[in-house]
Formats: sequence, structure tokens, C-alpha cells
Amino acid sequence: MRAFARLFLSLDETNKTNEKVKVLKDYFNSVPDTDKMHMLGLFSGRKPKRQINSTLVRNWAIEASNIPAWLFEESYHVVGDLAETMALLMPQHTGNSSKTLTEWIAEINALGTKTEEEKKQWLIASWAMLDSSERFVFNKLLTGSFRVGVSQNLVIKALAEISGIDAATLTHRIMGNWQPETYHFSQLIQEQDESDDISRPYPFFLAYPIQETSEKQKSAKELQGALGDESQWQAEWKWDGIRAQMIKRGGKIFIWSRGEDLSTDKFPELHPFLNALPDGTVLDGEILSFKNGSPLPFNVLQTRIGRKNLTKKILEESPVAVIAYDCLEFAGEDIRDKTQSERRLILEQLQSSTEFPELFRISALIPFNTWKELGEMREQSRAMIAEGIMLKRKSAAYQVGRKRGDWWKWKIDPLSVDAVMIYAQKGHGRRADLYTDYTFAVWDGDKLVPFAKAYSGLTDAEIGKVDYFIKRNTIEKFGPVRTVKPELVFEIGFEGINKSTRHKSGIALRFPRILRWRHDKPKEEADTIESLRALLGE
Repeated sequence: MRAFARLFLSLDETNKTNEKVKVLKDYFNSVPDTDKMHMLGLFSGRKPKRQINSTLVRNWAIEASNIPAWLFEESYHVVGDLAETMALLMPQHTGNSSKTLTEWIAEINALGTKTEEEKKQWLIASWAMLDSSERFVFNKLLTGSFRVGVSQNLVIKALAEISGIDAATLTHRIMGNWQPETYHFSQLIQEQDESDDISRPYPFFLAYPIQETSEKQKSAKELQGALGDESQWQAEWKWDGIRAQMIKRGGKIFIWSRGEDLSTDKFPELHPFLNALPDGTVLDGEILSFKNGSPLPFNVLQTRIGRKNLTKKILEESPVAVIAYDCLEFAGEDIRDKTQSERRLILEQLQSSTEFPELFRISALIPFNTWKELGEMREQSRAMIAEGIMLKRKSAAYQVGRKRGDWWKWKIDPLSVDAVMIYAQKGHGRRADLYTDYTFAVWDGDKLVPFAKAYSGLTDAEIGKVDYFIKRNTIEKFGPVRTVKPELVFEIGFEGINKSTRHKSGIALRFPRILRWRHDKPKEEADTIESLRALLGE
């Protein structure tokens, strides 16, 4: 655990890519193979199952710290992170445990069969074995809040440099349905038949964003300069659903989301078309809710995401279909090296022969002759229930990860309103002592009605100025939340807007964020609830 804690903290302390890769390589070169696989598991989202609920962990931490509950809660509000608060408040130990990361995770996993008293005794004894930094990382694993400030690409880069295996191959090998307890490091880095795991998806190819701008003429000129001849590109709508790979291999079907969640059972209505695909087929596309032949907004699909039981009512209210836009494997052959145009022809052939055209749809190509013409088409995105336009070079292979040059996403400008900040809360991690989480309101008559929360979009300098204002203009305190003098106005951008019975305003926004601080606008000139309702009607 000591080596893993050192890795975690070292990665958190630097923003330099080369330094992060060096730290990762040092870790790989210094720990047992089992720890390497558990580290890869944690860094790719395979966290141990939470075996003790947060309330019990919190209560036992207060007892182990030997401080009043109110002082623990006040400390938590200041620190902003439960795992770190518990690590800091407990008596300091030098750390006399020699247990590896693998051994600690095995003990956490074994807690499922323990009584509550046994869990308590184990946890208090475990805390006493660890120093402050080890305890912090241990708490992250225990509470299910483990996050690390490094991309999977950097981990793969470090592993590629020490193993001599190319990054694309390694990326493919750590995808799919594996667990650190059963997938050995020697298997990962040795020559192997890449078809061993019939469920394994391919790494997703991600589009690079074209910078948002409301000046479509300027955007068209920028596209001409950056991308060149229009005839070398194909355009499609950018659909707002769940990116997924649909696999048919060995007579079995699998649906993988981009987040590497095996979601086959979550979309039972897609099974007929998948079972009818030729064996050895992998499609890339978007799962959306469809009704009467038209896509529905993402919030309709959201009602069934995360549900353990899909009732008949949910399936009726949010039926789904696939809009496929690429074919990655055909007749058991990896065809990612074929051109975009060649893969498109194979996809069209598959779709034209399906018996389930309502389930297996294909992403229509948008005809255009000039970038200016395409820019005008882009303005129709919201009417299409799309986020914008995708641009794909016809000669492009299907690559791994986010690569600049061959796939671009040209999203529509966000919807926006001017709103007043009325509540604030401190952030987490390095921003735990700054007010960075804000609640915004619009006018309803002479009252301000909250409608959205946002915590991104400001520079560090602006956050500092807002924090200074909040600390000197607090009206009330409710635990970690402060009611702030309603004075600061911000432009809030968002991708979509829907009715909501769960929000006081009756409205829910998709991806709200701060676009800019409106220093030029007094609070009286902020937008109204009618402004939002007008956007909802649109």
C-alpha cells in the first residue's frame, strides 16, 4: 500500500506529462505483478465494491479520532473530502503495515461476509497500521470515492515503454470484462491471440472538438482553412445518446458503453437485431430513445439509465434503437484499418439486409457542397434532436482515443441565459478552501428562483475574486452552503432544457456551465423564468 499511496500522491502533485509517465514507470518497475494489475484495474474504473456504508465509516472515524461529532463535521466542511478528513483527524502512525495493494483489496472484498462488529474491529485496526498518506488512499478505496488525476492514455504510455508493446494493443487488452484477480500481468504483456475474449470491445475513436463560435460565417472560413477540400469529408449529425459498441461473436451478443460498462441486459429490445447480425460483427453507434420513428431528447433515455429493474412501463416510455455509424469488425476480421468510405459501405450493406430496420438504423450522411452550406445545416441541429455535426475524413482509418485530424465534432452553440448567483459551497481537493460550487437563479416576478448549479467555466483568478465576494457577502449559513447577497450575474450555458417535476423552477438543464462573468450587467437585468420557458417551448 505504501508504494501505491506514493504513486497516487505523486501523480496528484504534478501537472507535467513526462513526470507522470516517469512516476508510473517507477511504480510498474517496483511492485509485484499482482499489484500492477490491481493498479490497472483501479485506474480503469474497476474499484472494489463498497462493503461498509458511509454512515458507519464516518461514525467509526469519529470514535477513532476521539473528537466530538460537531468538530468532525466542521473539519469535513473545511477539507471538503471525507477520506482526507478521516486521514487527517486520526492519531498519527508511522505505518507498520507491509501488506500490498492486492492484499488490502482482498481484505476489503472479504468484508461482505463479516458482521458489523467484525467490520468495525477490522477497520479500526487497519487505520492504526497505516500512516496518514496511506490511510488517505485506503479510505478512498474503502468508500468508493477513488479518483486519480491521470488519463488512461498516460498509464498505457508508461506500460508500453516498459513492456515494448504498442499502446493501441495494450489499450485493447485492458478493455472488456476482466478482473485483476484473474487476469495476470504476464497474460497482458505476452503475445496472445487477440480473439481470446469474444466479448472484448475495441478502443473507441473519439472526435476532436471544433471550437464553439456563434459566428457561423467565421466558422465556415475556419473550416476551409483547417480541413481543406469539402469533397474529402463526410458529415453526419452528432446524436445525443449513449455511445456504444454492439458485438456479435461466437453466437453471443454484447453491448459495451464507452465507459466500459457491459450493458447488454439494459437494452433487451436491441437483442433481436443483434442476434440476427452475421457472426463476427462489431458496430459502433449511438443508443437513443425513439418513438414514432424520431429520436427523443436525452432526458427520456436518462429515465432508464441506472435502473436495476426495467419495468414494462419504463420500456414503453423510453423505447430504444441504435443509430450505427461505423463497422469495426466484419466476418470476424478487424477492419479498422480500412478507410471510412470502405467501412461505410460494409455498414450500409449490413443495415440494408436487416429484418429490424426500426432497431438498426444508420447515421444518415448530410449532403453539402461548401463549408458555408454545412454551417447553415448545423443551425438545424436542435430541430433534429442533435448536438451538432460530425465531420469524418473519407480516407481515415478507425483510430484509438482522441486523435486530431480525421474526426471532428462541430457542436452547436450552447443555449444561454444570464442568472444571479444566490448560493455557494466549497469545492473539493485543491479547491477545498474556495467557494467554487454555485447555485444560480432567474427572476420570477420580484423573486429569484433557483434553476441550475454550475462549478466550471471560471479561471482561477475569477474564482479567487468570487470567493472573496462570497466570504464578505454571506447572508446565511446552512451547513456547508452559504446564502450569498444576490449581486453577481453570470451567463450560464447549457446543451438542452427539459421540464422537471423535481426542481422548484420546473426546469432541468443538461450540462450547465458558466460561460462568462457579466460584470456589465446589474442583477435587475438578469433573465426571467419566462426566458427559460420560451427556450423550453423552442
